[in-house]
Amino acid sequence: MTAADPGAPGVGALASAADRGWLAQAIDLSRRCPPSRTAYAVGAIIVAADGAVLAGGYSRETSPHDHAEEVALAKLGPAASGLGAATLYSSLEPCRVRASRARPCAELVIEAGLRRVVIAWLPRLAPSTPPYSANSGAI
Repeated sequence: MTAADPGAPGVGALASAADRGWLAQAIDLSRRCPPSRTAYAVGAIIVAADGAVLAGGYSRETSPHDHAEEVALAKLGPAASGLGAATLYSSLEPCRVRASRARPCAELVIEAGLRRVVIAWLPRLAPSTPPYSANSGAI
């Protein structure tokens, strides 16, 4: 296990040392984002249960409307389904509502079968937005 290869993702609701390593790599990816005054810089990495990187992406990688999770999933193509044993690491919570595309990232993640998502930051969008409850999948 190295900084470049943190090892197999953790399991369950508690973040492991490997989870923190993969999350650090997602944050590093976010630094590649083209600047924007209106959008977050986000990086995302999808890691198989054995620690192999399946795909990664960052916001605005190929289009001004790209989200990091969407880019990473798109790189997998048809392989983006059946990812139940994989973990998605994102520097920001996958969007639940979206104006620039028909489907939010959270919906794409669910459709891909990803059951575990580790995030660095969970923004509070508005006082009326309910926070995640304990053990709901956000680590």
